[in-house]
Amino acid sequence: MIDKLAKWNEAYQDADIESALAAQVLQENDFLLPCPVRFSGNKRLKALDLACGRGGNAIFLARRGFDVDAVDISPVVLDHLTAFAQKQSLPIHCIRRDIESQGLPEGQYDVIAVSYFLCRHLFAEIVDALKPDALLFYQTWSQQAVDKTKGPSSKRFRLAESELLTLSKPLVPVFYRENGLLGDTSRGLRNEAMLIARKTS
Repeated sequence: MIDKLAKWNEAYQDADIESALAAQVLQENDFLLPCPVRFSGNKRLKALDLACGRGGNAIFLARRGFDVDAVDISPVVLDHLTAFAQKQSLPIHCIRRDIESQGLPEGQYDVIAVSYFLCRHLFAEIVDALKPDALLFYQTWSQQAVDKTKGPSSKRFRLAESELLTLSKPLVPVFYRENGLLGDTSRGLRNEAMLIARKTS
């Protein structure tokens, strides 16, 4: 069986960083982001794109004035992202880390963005990595799937109904959406759940 590192290195061998997009939850709710222009000097705002992949969230946040740590297990994709960030003069610092086993630093970030990655035991460390009043933007696959061909097949990597709210405690929800299988399933957010939550202290 192919190991985790080899799997992601192979997946990102020809990664197209230029076409990488930020998660929908971040794009549609960017007005909730803290405003970097209010800060200067040593108070520049810092963001984390966790399990960054091609870095869509990192690029989005860097272009809005954040200093961004982009963390992923794959050195292949991080090399692609580093080259792109240097070419575009974006403040993205790429960090190779297996976060499932190596964890996160405490109290570092004003914003953390996570998309299409689920490691349940890591949520406590995500909460601890946020500064007071910082925001978590999270979006990933749901077990209530209209189209089961999209996303991972294993429930291990899919959220149960309302699970994202439970996992993110003690953060305070600012925005939550999970349409599940209700109503007209040809419309709305299907196959996924999204959350924005704030750390109060």
